[in-house]
Amino acid sequence: MLIVLIILLAYLIGAIPFGVIIGRIFKVDIMSRGSKNIGATNVVRTVGVIPGILVLTLDLLKGTLATYLAIYFLIEPLLIITAGLAAILGHMFPVYLKFKGGKGAAVGLGVLLAIAPTIFLYAALWTVVIVAIFRYVSLASITGPILIAVLMYYWNVPLPYLVACLMVAILMVFKHVPNIKRLLNGTERKFGEKAHG
Repeated sequence: MLIVLIILLAYLIGAIPFGVIIGRIFKVDIMSRGSKNIGATNVVRTVGVIPGILVLTLDLLKGTLATYLAIYFLIEPLLIITAGLAAILGHMFPVYLKFKGGKGAAVGLGVLLAIAPTIFLYAALWTVVIVAIFRYVSLASITGPILIAVLMYYWNVPLPYLVACLMVAILMVFKHVPNIKRLLNGTERKFGEKAHG
């Protein structure tokens, strides 16, 4: 029963739509502006940099909190990463927004911070470098899980973590299909560009 409760709580924490909440504080409906995504990138474009950074931080921390709860109560790596995945899925498919959510990259980094802080630092650095060089947040979100999986394999982390990372990589590709199409045809909006509409 405790296992079910923790995993359900992890999902509900992950489903908290901080992008929508912060947008409403600034009187902006981000689900009808820009990419219509609830994540930090769309908040930066439609509301501003500071609100976007706040959403990024809160989305990351909800992944960390959900995973730490599992670490404290459940202990087993398989159960811990299941809770982490529940938080990511909560962000992607939030019950509060009729299951129309974000892409999960920030929440995934939050989960990573809880289970493998050293790999988190590499992933965070990778994100900064990719965005600084190419200015595509989506490119960092798509390639990041691949790097993380390689590092997890290299450092011999518990197998459930590696398998979960591969699952997240597949989910990221699925959620980023429109971005991938825009990257290939050169129409993907770069970081810092204002959204229209």
